[in-house]
Amino acid sequence: MKIVTSLSFQGQCREAFEVYARILGGTITASFPYGDGAPDPKYRDWLMHCWLEVGDQALMGADMDEGWAPNIARPKNGFDVTLHTGDKNEAQRWFDQLAEGGKVAMAFDETFWSPGFGSLIDRFGIPWMISTNPPQGWTPSQAQ
Repeated sequence: MKIVTSLSFQGQCREAFEVYARILGGTITASFPYGDGAPDPKYRDWLMHCWLEVGDQALMGADMDEGWAPNIARPKNGFDVTLHTGDKNEAQRWFDQLAEGGKVAMAFDETFWSPGFGSLIDRFGIPWMISTNPPQGWTPSQAQ
């Protein structure tokens, strides 16, 4: 079984997935525009389906109009795309690059549960949590 998060955009799906592929080292394996079958010519280049493979994980996405998804223009709420790694430097890199042009909710730093954790909303409005898995025997620094 694989559980895949599907992200919705308003015309930025292609750009967002190209950014995510670059940052995460993934490959876009499917990208289907609405094309000539679009309900309105302005949606012709919007994506009805996009699939990003990152290792054995994936993200799915699509562009949605307010007529199809009435709350699409509202801030995303109630979920985060969460990335976990054992490499704090990799986590910091992901965080810094995803935060470019977005809004940091919690700066990337050590917490009582992780050597490095942070949360943000990227420039496309998608919320992310980036977490470093603590190694065996890890304890937080004294400053905690």
